[in-house]
This record gives sequence, structure tokens and C-alpha cells, in this order.
Amino acid sequence: MATSVYSTEEVQLQDDTSVTLKPLNIKSLRKFMVIMEQFGNEDTNEDEGLDILLDASALCLRAQRPEFWDNENDKHSESYEEAADMPTVYKVLDVCGGVKLNDPNLLAMAQEALGRS
Repeated sequence: MATSVYSTEEVQLQDDTSVTLKPLNIKSLRKFMVIMEQFGNEDTNEDEGLDILLDASALCLRAQRPEFWDNENDKHSESYEEAADMPTVYKVLDVCGGVKLNDPNLLAMAQEALGRS
């Protein structure tokens, strides 16, 4: 019997459906990383930053919920915006992509760094 080296989590969405979160495979992780690289760009405004987070998290769910990814435009779909909320987006990014954006320790360190500059 094979041993799983990762854990999965079931999350309920705003549309009353659920998805099972698990880490991305390497192929999807590469695309995820390309999307997330844009997040730290100084020229990114708040609205663009939100779109980047939505794109990255929708990409994570693309295999389970293809309607969340707009293949034509290579970004999240409107149906994903209707099904997701920010705590869910943070959870998807954490479990699937290994990016923990709402970590209190990370937020405190960022606040401290901003106070020093």
C-alpha cells in the first residue's frame, strides 16, 4: 500500500459545493509560480493584486472545477468569483501552492519591516 506524503483538506465554497485541496503537481506548480511572481510587483495596484490571487487559486482548482478557469483568457472565471471568498482563497493558496498569505507571524514581520523603512 502506498503512503501519501501530503494531506488533503475539504473546503466548502460560497456556492454550497465543496472541493478537496491537495498540493499542486510540478507541472501546475510551475504555472502557479509564474502567476504569483506578479503579486510582488511594485506596479501592481490592489485590484490587480486581487486578480492575481484569484488567478492563482482558481488554477489550483482547475482540475476539479474546470468552470473556474477561463482557458480562452488564461485566468479565473466569473463563476469562481461567485464561489470564492478571501478566507477560502488564502486556504487554497496555502494548501495547494504552499503560500501562506494570512500567517499572523508573516504579517507582523511585514509590518515591522515597513515601519523600519
